[in-house]
Amino acid sequence: MIRAALVSEPIDVGALIAEVADVSTGATAVFAGTVRDVNDGRPVSGIEYSAYTAMAARELLRIAQEAAREFAPLRIVVEHRVGSLELGDVSVGIVTAHAHRGPAIDGMRFVIEEIKRRVPIWKRECYADGTREWVGV
Repeated sequence: MIRAALVSEPIDVGALIAEVADVSTGATAVFAGTVRDVNDGRPVSGIEYSAYTAMAARELLRIAQEAAREFAPLRIVVEHRVGSLELGDVSVGIVTAHAHRGPAIDGMRFVIEEIKRRVPIWKRECYADGTREWVGV
């Protein structure tokens, strides 16, 4: 079970957990990246995510497939949100499930690190003072 997608609607982490659930798995690892209220000491009011959509979707899937092979048998679902997000919104959800905790956790960590490194998604922070700035994702 492998799925990866760019989404414009809120990410339902509970639904992602249910999607990878299986009687063959004894461990589920969850990563939910959320919009926080301060970055580098500056008050943040929200974030806008943009992507090279076709390329980003392909790369998300490629990363999920690599993780599934490396930590087999790994069940995995990944969603990254694009558009305008408010404080507390989930920007990226990653859920992995495996028979054992080590591969579930390692697979989840692999996915988030590779997303940050390889996927063409850009983040523009919106600050409380009304300014906006593109920052590294």
